[in-house]
Amino acid sequence: MFITTKKNDKAEGSCAMPYLTMHGIKLISCLLILIFLSKPVYADALNDILKSGVLRIGVTLYEPWAFKDEKGSLNGFEIQMAKQLASDLGVKPQFNVIEWSKLISSLQSKKIDIIISGMAITPERALQVNFSNPYASAGIDLAASLLKTRHIDSLDELNDPKVTIGVVSNTVPEQLVKKLFGQATIKSFNTHEEVKKSILDGELHVWIDSTPIPRYLALEYPDKVDTPLNEPLVGYKAGMAINKNEQEFLNYLNAWITARDADSWILARHKYWFETLDWKHK
Repeated sequence: MFITTKKNDKAEGSCAMPYLTMHGIKLISCLLILIFLSKPVYADALNDILKSGVLRIGVTLYEPWAFKDEKGSLNGFEIQMAKQLASDLGVKPQFNVIEWSKLISSLQSKKIDIIISGMAITPERALQVNFSNPYASAGIDLAASLLKTRHIDSLDELNDPKVTIGVVSNTVPEQLVKKLFGQATIKSFNTHEEVKKSILDGELHVWIDSTPIPRYLALEYPDKVDTPLNEPLVGYKAGMAINKNEQEFLNYLNAWITARDADSWILARHKYWFETLDWKHK
């Protein structure tokens, strides 16, 4: 007990007065300190967003995740996601276009509140940020020349010196091709446009790149190119990223993704941006 009583020697029989022992005072002080320290450093992150009326979003331009249209306005799958999230929160979205390599550092320095940029959920990144539940799937896919691959029936047959595979240099797809198809003739290009021209001209058997680039090519040139794989060569899940210790914000994001997944809103948006070219013709 923190409160004890002591008999009054001078007035025996009088009411005993409660008082705190030094030990009790120390215990109370410790409790108060623990209560203060138990409040997370970022506990009010969600409240701060609601009070300011603004959600600061970090994005990197990569079509169709996020890009600038002919009028210079931001558009894309992630832009629609972020706008809907802000609307459901009752705040305004403020977009910050940031280089991919600087997204996490911008979040950690509080220049932005959240990253919504098709970021793959990985254990390494999870040491730096908190990820929401996944809201999209992506990966590395291939586009095949209908003419050049008409006698090829399996992926294993691509690992042959007679097969030419096109990739953009200094990319993850290039690294993957060298690992999976090291026996093939690998031709690296500086730009996507160069690879596109090469496969359409019949110089390549396949072009391996990040989704949805191969699918877009097949949609544009269905008489020349196909995407034969049902699933990407390598897949990953994308999630929203926020700072560590923002549990209330994380809870809201996961609830939002669950609700928007249940009503098929996310699925409909994903199909529009990744499985059609309707948005290119608007």
